Amino acid sequence: MSNGRYTDEWRQRVAQFLANTDDFASEDDWFAPQVVREAVGWLRKNRVHERVFLWVDCFDPHERWDPPARFDTYGDPSYRGPRLILPMGGPADAWASEAETRAIQALYAGEVTFVDACLAPFFAALGELGYLDDSIVVVLSDHGHPLGDHGKFLKDADRLYGELLRAPFVVRLPRGAHGGRRTDALVQFQDVLPTLLDLLGLEGDLDAMHGRSFRRVLEGERDEHRSVIITGYFEGLDRCVRTAEWSYIERPAGEPEELYHLTDDPGERGNVVDRHPDVASGLSRAFGRYYRPRRRPRREIQGKYELAASGLEEPILGS
Repeated sequence: MSNGRYTDEWRQRVAQFLANTDDFASEDDWFAPQVVREAVGWLRKNRVHERVFLWVDCFDPHERWDPPARFDTYGDPSYRGPRLILPMGGPADAWASEAETRAIQALYAGEVTFVDACLAPFFAALGELGYLDDSIVVVLSDHGHPLGDHGKFLKDADRLYGELLRAPFVVRLPRGAHGGRRTDALVQFQDVLPTLLDLLGLEGDLDAMHGRSFRRVLEGERDEHRSVIITGYFEGLDRCVRTAEWSYIERPAGEPEELYHLTDDPGERGNVVDRHPDVASGLSRAFGRYYRPRRRPRREIQGKYELAASGLEEPILGS
C-alpha cells in the first residue's frame, strides 16, 4: 500500500514485490527462510570435505520491508495510515508524514527481527554438524540504513552518517576461542579478507591488499586497529573520515563541510566544523591528495532510488 504522494514508478516497484510474494502462505515462504534452508542443505552435503567456504547472502533485511505478522509488532497500534513497505528515496518530508516515517521504521525493525530469527536454524546446523569446532564464522552487513534519521531515506553518497556507516559485525573463531569480547577498534571492510587469510595461516599473501589483518584484535592482544577510517561511494564526491571521537564529512565544492564530535553527539546532530577547524583540517589531510583528482564528478550514485523532484543533479559520468 502506498500513500497519495507516491509516483507511478515507485508504485510499480511496490506492485512488483507484492506480485512476487502474493502466494506466500507461511513464514517459510519468505526469502530469508528459503536462503537459510538452502545453506543448511549445503552444509550437510559438504561436511565430508576438509576445507569449505560458504557465503550466505540473505539480501534481507533490505527493503522492501514486509515482515510476517508475528514480527510486525514495533509500530503504533493506533496508526491507521498506509503500510509503506518501500520508502521513496531522498528527502522524507517531501512525501511522508511523521507518523508514516515512524511506521516505516517499525517495519524495518520487524524485518530485522524476522531475519535474526531465520538465522537460528543455520547456527544450530553449524553446531550439530561440528562446523563450530573448526570454522571461522563471520556475520557482517554491507551497510546500515538511513530511515529518515537525517531527513532522508535509503542510501546514497550524501548520507555518510552513522546510521549508514555502522554495520553489524561479529566474528567467531573455531571452538569460540577468545569469545565474548566486544571491541571499539576501528576496521574497514577491506580488512576482512586479509584477516581471514591471516587466521588461515596465509599471512604471506597479504602484502598486495589494501586492507590489514586485525587478527591481533580478535585474539585479544590489542584493542586498536586503525586510528582513522575513510569511507564513501567510489563515484561520489562526498567523503567521510572518522576516528573514535570525530566524524568529518567533506562535501562537494560550494556545500558546507560537516564535523561531529561522536563522543558528545553520537547521533551527529550538531555540526561543529566552525568551532573546530583544526580538527576538520587534520581529518581532511588523512584522506590524502593522491585520490582527489581521481574522484569522478558524479553526485547521485543511486538515481533510481531518488525522487525526481528531490532537487539533486542528474548523474554526470566522469572520465
